[in-house]
Amino acid sequence: MTNERLLKRTIVKEEILSQHLKENRTLRIYLPPGYNEILSYPVVYCQDGEEFFNFGRIATWANQLILEEGIEPFIIVGVEVNTKVRTEEYASFGNRFEAYLACFAEEIIPFIEKKYPVRRDSSERILAGDSLGGSVSVHLALRYPELFTRIISLSGAFYEQSQHIIALETDLSWMNIFMIVGLQEDNYATDTGVYNFVELNRSTKKLLEERGATIHYEEKDGRHLWGFWQKELPAALMYFLQS
Repeated sequence: MTNERLLKRTIVKEEILSQHLKENRTLRIYLPPGYNEILSYPVVYCQDGEEFFNFGRIATWANQLILEEGIEPFIIVGVEVNTKVRTEEYASFGNRFEAYLACFAEEIIPFIEKKYPVRRDSSERILAGDSLGGSVSVHLALRYPELFTRIISLSGAFYEQSQHIIALETDLSWMNIFMIVGLQEDNYATDTGVYNFVELNRSTKKLLEERGATIHYEEKDGRHLWGFWQKELPAALMYFLQS
């Protein structure tokens, strides 16, 4: 992946004022090779936007998939987060959770769709997130199923509160989710406690399956780190983007 073509990429920064969060939010937008405003593109929205670009190397992976694997060009929108309030925004029990969901669906999506030629069908939008970013992506889809039906969850933090919300659903046949978790994530300390992410993902997979969701599920050797998730990103993107 040291090929010059793969490292040459276009990333634009945008800032929006969120009425829901009462603050500015920074977005990083990756534009694919050959980007042309008269075309239209599938779009991947990432929680932890800065980390997806810096640690997940998602722009480099995207270039490789488009230039070498023949994947249709796509746009990536990384939604940045202040790590100090990340749990408050991403966790279903957080005090900024409702405002964040509303900001994402009602402010960020319209802003991007007005300014960039992204497709507006739910089958052409993908939500991606790691840990709590994975679970908040599921919550966004549950709250706004007309907008989001496809989710990439990298070691999703599906705590008890999130599982309870999923359990209340009766029909998730519209949802398609790529889930992966590392086998060494069975005793991981977070800011809200120590969790067995393997068991959390297994039980969440069962809840989703029972409600008819389409699931691609994998457990692999790996820890709760970007070193693990970065290697899995190409397969996750290919799952939804290869025609």
